[in-house]
Amino acid sequence: MSGHEPLKEAMDLQRDAAALGFDWRHLDELWDKLAEEVGELQQAACGSRDEAEDELGDLLFMAVNLARHLRVDPVSALARTNAKFSRRFAYITARLGALPPIGDARRLDAMEALWQDAKRLEKQGAL
Repeated sequence: MSGHEPLKEAMDLQRDAAALGFDWRHLDELWDKLAEEVGELQQAACGSRDEAEDELGDLLFMAVNLARHLRVDPVSALARTNAKFSRRFAYITARLGALPPIGDARRLDAMEALWQDAKRLEKQGAL
């Protein structure tokens, strides 16, 4: 099974339910539910792996539901984000020699600064 099939299945399940009237009435309701799912995942993070997986699944399902209401294809949205991450992370990896060594507490801060540089350059069309 390819990685995008569960996203498509979630979209199909939600569309089928919506066609029968089981759907959110207003977009604002989805934001509240998304926040609720984040909170439940935060609590589950301290529990078992199964609990965390269940709650992460609920959060992802809710994100697909939000995508449906925003008329955004979640597979395309994730592909765009993957490409954006790859561009920005490539900017960081091209500068690994200038970073503090792994294990140095300053390394993550230096990487974050490069990440912010990459975001800025991307917005300027230079990355």
